Amino acid sequence: MKDSDHILVVDDDPEIRSLLSSYLQDNGYRVTGAADGKGMWKALAAGQPDLIVLDLMLPDEDGLQLCRALRGGSHAELPVIMLTARGEDVDRILGLEMGADDYLPKPFNPRELLARIKGVLRRVRALPANLREETPKRTLRFSGWTLDTVARELLSPDGVVVPLSGAEYRLLLVFLQHPNKVLSRDQLMDLTRGREAMPFDRSIDVQVSRLRTCLHDNAREPSIIKTVRSEGYVLAVPVEAS
Repeated sequence: MKDSDHILVVDDDPEIRSLLSSYLQDNGYRVTGAADGKGMWKALAAGQPDLIVLDLMLPDEDGLQLCRALRGGSHAELPVIMLTARGEDVDRILGLEMGADDYLPKPFNPRELLARIKGVLRRVRALPANLREETPKRTLRFSGWTLDTVARELLSPDGVVVPLSGAEYRLLLVFLQHPNKVLSRDQLMDLTRGREAMPFDRSIDVQVSRLRTCLHDNAREPSIIKTVRSEGYVLAVPVEAS
């Protein structure tokens, strides 16, 4: 962890903002607080943080709307951890579908949030060394598609840029670095999130589904990312790197 890591906490509860600010500062982070979407955009205009802790329920735009707006603009690669007060699976799934990198249900222990922050920051900066290429190739081509790992852009066979969230980009990169190899949910979670999957954690399945949609890969009979029953997923097409 770097002392300069900057966390933006967006929550309309002043007690939660104060608690998290104090706790994260005690652990070496710089923290900025915002009570709503307007405050978040104002803070982002003042400087790019390293990660946003974003509450789902806010007084103006909700966290899902804000996360979608982040992914569709100049902050597309900014890591987001979503806080969900309802604790319902549908809220967590929607958050992941909108591009959140992780989620944490309220009430939570600040130590758990700290662990999630460390895990997200670790994985967005580098995949585990024993399971990744030291330096990804600039261009990865597969089934007519092209992933530019420098520009972090996915080009369709027609040359159209297809937007990817940070989580979708990292998942696709993992598949492209391990073509024709079955990867379990635990392996994918470790490679893309820096932690093992918890029981009943289906977030990887959500991300694979979203990635298939981006690749126009038929959900019922996918040809690019295939499901291996009881084992995981496999990128079932050859990859050319240059």
